[in-house]
Amino acid sequence: MKKISVLLFIQIFCLSLFAQQPENTGLKLFRFGPFEKEKPAVEYPNGRRLDVSAFGEDYNENFFATNGIARLQKWLAANAVKCPKVSANERYGSCVARPSKIVAIGLNYVEHAKEGAGGVPMTVPKEPIIFMKSTTALCGPFDNAIIPKNSKKMDWEVELAVIIGKKASYVSEADAMNYVAGYSVLNDYSEREWQLEKDGSQWDKGKSADSFAPLGPYMVLTQNIKDPHDLKLWLKVNGKTVQNATTKDMIFNISNLISYISRHMTLLPGDVISTGTPSGVGNAMKPPVFLRDGDVVELGVENVGIQKQTVVAFENATNK
Repeated sequence: MKKISVLLFIQIFCLSLFAQQPENTGLKLFRFGPFEKEKPAVEYPNGRRLDVSAFGEDYNENFFATNGIARLQKWLAANAVKCPKVSANERYGSCVARPSKIVAIGLNYVEHAKEGAGGVPMTVPKEPIIFMKSTTALCGPFDNAIIPKNSKKMDWEVELAVIIGKKASYVSEADAMNYVAGYSVLNDYSEREWQLEKDGSQWDKGKSADSFAPLGPYMVLTQNIKDPHDLKLWLKVNGKTVQNATTKDMIFNISNLISYISRHMTLLPGDVISTGTPSGVGNAMKPPVFLRDGDVVELGVENVGIQKQTVVAFENATNK
């Protein structure tokens, strides 16, 4: 009888200990705190948010290159109960630390190619259009969106972002999805005059201003997105829905993009691929509509996350 009581006590103790530790299934990664001083954190499906600074690593190239997600999950199994909670009042930073590059894809939705620029349709591309966004454009998903000095044509673009999990060079399409660590939301802000009307047709000039790449709030792990090619994405300006589509409309899917990009440059762990935007951008409207000081932009990708930015003129910005 005494032996049974001891065994029962051990079982109850183990069950109570397990109950204190959050389940790692459905884990989302995020970063919080002041700009460029962010700390790594996780959120569980029940909404519990934990500061994982004690793990000793940020979500950067080295973290992803050294199987960081699996190591973090294992660490959490033993240490989650000791991690401090993250207050709901904390600022969200970009969900990954500054990567080596942000690779963006132009005209990757059929309807967006058809709507074109200024209402003039463009040819549906036969292969992916690649451009770069400066990593200094990264900011948090709820930070202000800053209108650059002398800008007159700032536009919006909701996009599904892919976070690369390991070094990728000359990857086959069949193997490409094995290189994905997770997914996030990116608003590919664009200055259309600088992108399309300046000499040289260099898109990067209109894509890389400070605050032009809010990323997050979360990086959602691949196992928690059933099909990244069947997600709703939307964007509102001042409460009016202007973009409303699904990732089904992509011309080139994620496997194709990773394979194609990796034949032109090496993708490093933590790199971000912004996979293109659907129709409904301001530059395609008749007449074109561009963002002004005080406008509010809200956007989201189904099961991945939502963002909200207030647009501010450069002279009024505090996060410049």
